[in-house]
Amino acid sequence: MVHLYNLHPFGSQQVVPCKLEPERFCGGGRDALFVAAGCKVEAFAVSGHELCRPRGAFSTLGRVLRMAYSEAGDYLVTIEEKNKATFLRAYVNWRSKRTENSRVCIRMVGHQVEAPSGAAFGDQMSIVEMPLSEAPLCISCCPVKGDLLVGCSNKLVLFSLKYQVISEELSILDFERSLIIHIDNITPVEISFCVGYVAVMSDLEVLILKLESRPKNGKAVNHHPRKTSDPRRPAQGTRDETSQLESDDFVICQKPMELLGEKSEQSGVSITLESTGLADEKVEYSHVHHLLYRRFTPDISFCVLSDDIKLHSLQLLPIYQTGSPTSSGKNLSQERELLSLFCFFSLPHMGYLYMVVKSVELMSVYQYPETSQQAVLTPQFLHVITSNNLQCFTVRCSAAVAREEDPYMDTTLKACPPVSMDVCALRIQLFIGLKAICHFKNHIILLTQADPEVIPERRDSSRRLLSRKDTSVKIRMPSVAEAGWNLYIVNTISPVQLYKEMVEYSDIYKTVKTQSCIHLLSEAHLLLRAALMDAQQLEPGERAELMEAFKESCGHLGDCYSRLDTQHSHLALPYYKMSDLSLTEVLARVDWAVDHESQKYERGLIFYINHSLYENLDEELSEELAARVAQLFHAAEPKQLPHVLCSPSMKHTDPSLALSYLRSLDTCGLSSILVTLTKAAMALKLGDLDMHRKEMQSHSEMKLVCGFILEPRLLIQQKKGQLVPTEFAVHLKEAQPGLLVASVLGLQKNSKIGIEEADSFFKMLCGHGEDKIPQLLLDFWEAQLVACLPDVVLQELFFKLTLQYIWRLSQRQPPDTPPLRSAEDLINTCSHYGLIYPWVHILISSDFLLDKNYMEDLSKLQSLMCGPSFDIASIVPFLDSLSEDTVAGLSVHVLCRTLLKEYEQCIDTLLERCPEAVIPYANHQLKEESRPLWWKMLLPQLCQRIRCGGEKYQLYLSALKGGS
Repeated sequence: MVHLYNLHPFGSQQVVPCKLEPERFCGGGRDALFVAAGCKVEAFAVSGHELCRPRGAFSTLGRVLRMAYSEAGDYLVTIEEKNKATFLRAYVNWRSKRTENSRVCIRMVGHQVEAPSGAAFGDQMSIVEMPLSEAPLCISCCPVKGDLLVGCSNKLVLFSLKYQVISEELSILDFERSLIIHIDNITPVEISFCVGYVAVMSDLEVLILKLESRPKNGKAVNHHPRKTSDPRRPAQGTRDETSQLESDDFVICQKPMELLGEKSEQSGVSITLESTGLADEKVEYSHVHHLLYRRFTPDISFCVLSDDIKLHSLQLLPIYQTGSPTSSGKNLSQERELLSLFCFFSLPHMGYLYMVVKSVELMSVYQYPETSQQAVLTPQFLHVITSNNLQCFTVRCSAAVAREEDPYMDTTLKACPPVSMDVCALRIQLFIGLKAICHFKNHIILLTQADPEVIPERRDSSRRLLSRKDTSVKIRMPSVAEAGWNLYIVNTISPVQLYKEMVEYSDIYKTVKTQSCIHLLSEAHLLLRAALMDAQQLEPGERAELMEAFKESCGHLGDCYSRLDTQHSHLALPYYKMSDLSLTEVLARVDWAVDHESQKYERGLIFYINHSLYENLDEELSEELAARVAQLFHAAEPKQLPHVLCSPSMKHTDPSLALSYLRSLDTCGLSSILVTLTKAAMALKLGDLDMHRKEMQSHSEMKLVCGFILEPRLLIQQKKGQLVPTEFAVHLKEAQPGLLVASVLGLQKNSKIGIEEADSFFKMLCGHGEDKIPQLLLDFWEAQLVACLPDVVLQELFFKLTLQYIWRLSQRQPPDTPPLRSAEDLINTCSHYGLIYPWVHILISSDFLLDKNYMEDLSKLQSLMCGPSFDIASIVPFLDSLSEDTVAGLSVHVLCRTLLKEYEQCIDTLLERCPEAVIPYANHQLKEESRPLWWKMLLPQLCQRIRCGGEKYQLYLSALKGGS
């Protein structure tokens, strides 16, 4: 299906002032236009919308049959005929030929020019003769490298562009015959060449090849496939028989065929590469891949075989890597990387556009309303001429390239109209007697030829059809119009101007809410995207204007998908994101109904708002907009209302209004723990603590934790990249700290919050800096150990806990809030907290001045050290802050040395400081390999100290009796 719009892609029109009727013409580069007539080529300068100015002229050897221009190298190549012989010539440095009498140098390809005579080359045009063993039929220049490919009856010859150094100051352009591609069973009528990709077309066949530098096995060898005939392709004998049958009024037609990728090798077309470059130089191409083979069959539905049923307009179109539409750099690199490649060819009534990079696939099929004569493909449009019409169709190249260029395409971040979208005809423009067309930059060159008596009758209608707006097209009628032929330059208007017209045109469809509105706005979007891809042709001001229009087009598409009920309504989200519109700006574009009850909200708008509210947006809606959003979800998506009300963007929502909506959910049977918690949060905003307590007491703590896991934003919200506790969390810190810790632990267990984020949350909640650790965070760490979370690094958690216990013991710092768990609770519920050794209790019991909080921290530290998982070496450097002068410090130090198996030092310390604990210590610790210390150290030491007497005589004696 082809959509037809009456838009105006064509702008001003001017006439090329050539003197003779053009036989061939081509354009390219910055401003070059060449017109061949007879044995002369005229060069014209075309820039902007100025008049076409003659630049110069030069004579050819004979009549020009084919001609092509290469921007790389800035040369013109021609196939010329003289005395029934054809010649291949390249015209180099043609810009220096100001007059027909200017000097011209003619040389053979590869001819070595000596330095003395080479000085003149910088100021004169050179003609490079390229002799061939067979007559050249067609030519093509690589738009990237400038290499020349020549098609002959059974082969293609590649001439590589190079520069011959004459002296330090001068080098001249030259060619080297580097490769011959032998092709059997197909005769080239048109060819196209682009960075190793070759397209060959006969009357009804198309073959696309890719030349590579080396095959898959890594060895640079020539590729010689077996010259086998496809059973579906007639052999030579069959062709003779076919000729005989055709002479007897029979017509033999082969089946149409399309072979993609490796299957195209089954076409029966044999390809052989023959390298002709210098032996000491690297072979540029040594392997060939078949990409596409397509064969058509003539239309004989009317029992007449027409000679007009032939393919035409073969073209390879490269798209380069030039930066995404969001790029803002002014100085872009001149090195252009090929991003994608497209191939176009056409039958009289149908055109085919393929993408041939990475994968080969048919993108679009164009059906023409009339018989086409010629077509040219550009990144933005396909221009087709019939006998009396210039037709402009849209193309999908930019949509395909966008997906190749951007990995985030087709996600919630970015979107692009699909490649499969129906093509459309933007304009069918009347021209009388169209014969040929070419294109470069924003110029379309048209050759017309009509009978003189027809022209006056249709001139007025031509003027009327050219424009329905006064400013769209300006026609300059030539003085030679009565001669029956003209060469026109039609300038396409700027993409932004055409985009604005397309947006204006789309307003027709907005009221009826049809897919046509989306289609036309998608076309406008792709038009801008294609223009932005060719960034090298843009000035900074033009790029900024295009970027502004691009964002605006994204906003228009977002509006369409948010308001129209389509299966692709979710695309409202990425298009709005690409438009850089804020949530407030998008909501301001919504046509809110006065009667809320009768308002119908479409899925796209709901999806966009819901997704935006789930994101961490640093944007707060006004009270009015927040109320409208709450009403929207209450009416259209009531199950999402609690989540919506928890969004930071809905901070200014009237809590009374929110409560009224939430209560109505209860009557609808949608009551849940999440609704309860949301009502409790709204009650806090109202300052109604009784209502808050009533809601919180209606469910068990376990269910409340599950509710917070369903909606973490009830407790934690993000503003400017930082986690911020909510009013609800602040209240729970004072009223139900255990529930708060359990809830954050549940969030971490369900990957709703990270370890470091949780630590920062508790520090901010308790108003402590990064250096101070609140008791609530310590409670959270202890809860992590009890819960045995799989993603928690145990040793890191042990380190944080012990470091904090040691700091508080050394500073005699009491906790800022009552601990949620005692040491006994932790020992009973967590396997990481071990039973404290008996001798430690004896050691501690000698100090009766320890307060309760101090004892709790000490017991937790000792229990953790006595646990099975603790790595004692990690805290040794930090024990220096805990003095051994206190019993608490002594117990920790002795426990640490014991775990390091420094038993002798521990026994000496205990004998000196606490003899009553030495025997329990020995009974508990001196086992197996350490048992000999009883007899070699402990008993001798006790006996020695008893003999010495002193104040601790009785303690030593009791210890000795206890150990005997």
